[in-house]
Parts: sequence; structure tokens; C-alpha cells
Amino acid sequence: MQQYYIGVMSGTSLDGVDLALVDFSLSSPKLIASDFVPMPDSLRSSLSQLLKTGEVTLQQLGKIDHQLGLLYAESINQFLVKQQLQPYQIEAIGCHGQTVWHSPKGEYPFTMQIGDMNLVTTKTGITTIADFRRKDMALGGQGAPLVPAFHQAVFSDPERIVGVLNLGGISNISLLDPNQNTIGYDIGPGNTLLDIWIEKHLGQRFDKDAQWAKTGKVNDDLLAKLLDEPFFDQAPPKSTGRELFNLAWLLQKLAQISPLAPQDVQATLVEFTARSIAQDLTKISQQKTLPCLLLVCGGGARNPLLMERLGKLLPDWHVSTTTEYGIDIDYVEATAFAWLAYQRMHNLPSNLPSVTGATQAVSLGVIFPK
Repeated sequence: MQQYYIGVMSGTSLDGVDLALVDFSLSSPKLIASDFVPMPDSLRSSLSQLLKTGEVTLQQLGKIDHQLGLLYAESINQFLVKQQLQPYQIEAIGCHGQTVWHSPKGEYPFTMQIGDMNLVTTKTGITTIADFRRKDMALGGQGAPLVPAFHQAVFSDPERIVGVLNLGGISNISLLDPNQNTIGYDIGPGNTLLDIWIEKHLGQRFDKDAQWAKTGKVNDDLLAKLLDEPFFDQAPPKSTGRELFNLAWLLQKLAQISPLAPQDVQATLVEFTARSIAQDLTKISQQKTLPCLLLVCGGGARNPLLMERLGKLLPDWHVSTTTEYGIDIDYVEATAFAWLAYQRMHNLPSNLPSVTGATQAVSLGVIFPK
């Protein structure tokens, strides 16, 4: 008998809501169906402004929180209709919410994901689980990344080292070594700077098939400035987001060099993303004796220029995608949040202290009963 959970994810790219229907009745979680709902322009604009400035009135924050709750609920209800399912057939929803700030260091570490889950559970009639990060942070962890535990559950291989690279707004890696504890951390920008730059200059949300980047040339001066960022020298566990890698950060780097054509900046940003990843993974492969497999997922896996550069910069890794290993590249994270919901409903651990730095493994998430 099926055990259906729905995972819901909206990431730093602000493009929309990913939904995954996952069956947990089998030996391994199986992605049954998936869908994507674009984010309304007005809500995306409000969130983009909030992420850019970090400033908002309480009235605005409450409004966006409510709008996101409605968006998640409506997206789930539409998904159920498409799949010809009733709410009672779904055990629970795992919804990440929208991260608007993540600050894991300092005297008062905190993370903030918004989207009113009371609205989600009320309007869908399904138990909803959210707020996955803060328990880990309360135990001294970074609260991120959360997906390596899921990657370990579904992609680990006793014969080789598997790296699962998520190229979302931020690029993050899970390293599954059969001889060591799993580690995972944020590497740096994935698509976020690429998306911000093309939207600023061409009004497009993303550079489809890297068409614009392919018209530019990589600038070595800018590339050096971009790679000269203290975050890259930090040892894991570490996590980051748009509070660091944003338009202001990029403009500050550009101000230190001679003016460039916008398409040259875009080409350099692709190379920057590839190099920031490759410099980490090259160190890892040089220290290992087992074969190395890199599974790429997220929107960046659809960027042919980025994938080509990763293949060339990582000769010691066999570069593939998660789709070829059972989970569509666009829905790995949504599937992970279904898994996190399953773990919470069964009170099973869902963080990895070796990844986040927490003092113990615990079951993450707050339950909003139907």
C-alpha cells in the first residue's frame, strides 16, 4: 500500500514552487510525480526587494508570509487534482518555506523561512511539516544544508565516492564516502548571480542554455576578484546565501577592475561558478583512492556551458546527473523535503552532525496537524 508524501520547495532563485509526490512504501523513496508552479510576479518582486535590502516593515513581512502560504496551498491543491488524488491519501506535506535570511554565525545565530503553514494545512486538509532548520541550529548546527542526509539515504554507493552537487541559486555539495562520515556544505553561488545579472541587463529571469554567456569572453581580472572571497577559504561546515552573494557584492567586485561588456561579465560568472566548485572537488579527488562520481541536479544542470566546464575542470570525476540515477534534476530538493517530512512523522533523525555541526542527530521539523 502506498505511503504518499508531498515535498514542496521554493529556492533562492524565486522562480516558483517545485512539488514532488513521493512513495515511501518501497525499499527506497520513489518519485511518482512532480510539478512546477511559477511564482506570481508581484510576490516575486516583493521577495526580491526583501532579499536585496534585508529591510521590510512588519506589515509587509506579514503580507508576504500570508501570500506564500496561499501560494503553497493552491499549488498543492492543483497538484492533487492533476494526480487525481484526495487529501486523505497523503500522509503529510514537507514544505521548506521561503528562506529570506540565513545567519548561522554570530552571537545570536538565526535563520528565517516564511510562508504561513497554518494556511497550508488548513486549505489542503493535510498535516504539514515545516521549520526544518532551527532545531539543528538550537543544537549548535548551521541548520544547513539539510539535503545531504537524504542524498546519503538514496545515492550512497559502497564502491565509490559520490558527490551530489545541487546547482540552485547557491551551489551545495554532499560528499558520500563509504569510508567516512558524510559531509555537505554550501560551496558558493550557483545560479543566483547569473540570474541577477541577466535580469538587470536583459530583463530575463535566467540565461536559457547559456545563450547570452556564450557571446561573452571570460575576464581573468574579474574572475580573480570573484574568487578572492573569504567564504571560499572557510572549512566546512559552512552555509551561505543571497545575503552575501548578491548584486551589491558583484558590483563591488566590478568596481575594482576596468569596465566590461555585460556579456563578458555573464561569461565570467559561469566560469566563476565552475571554478569555485572545481577547486573544492579537485582537492577531494586528489586525497581519495576510490572512483569518484559527481551527480548534478538543480537548474544549473540545464546550463550546457556550466556542465561542459565542470566536465573539463574535473577530469578525475565522472560527471553525470541525478536523473540518470532515478530522481529528476529539477525535483531532488522537493523530494528531499518529502523525505524530511517522512522522517519527522516517524520521529527518525534527519540531520547529520558531520554536515551541520550540530551536537546530535535529531528529527527536524515542526508539525502542523490537519
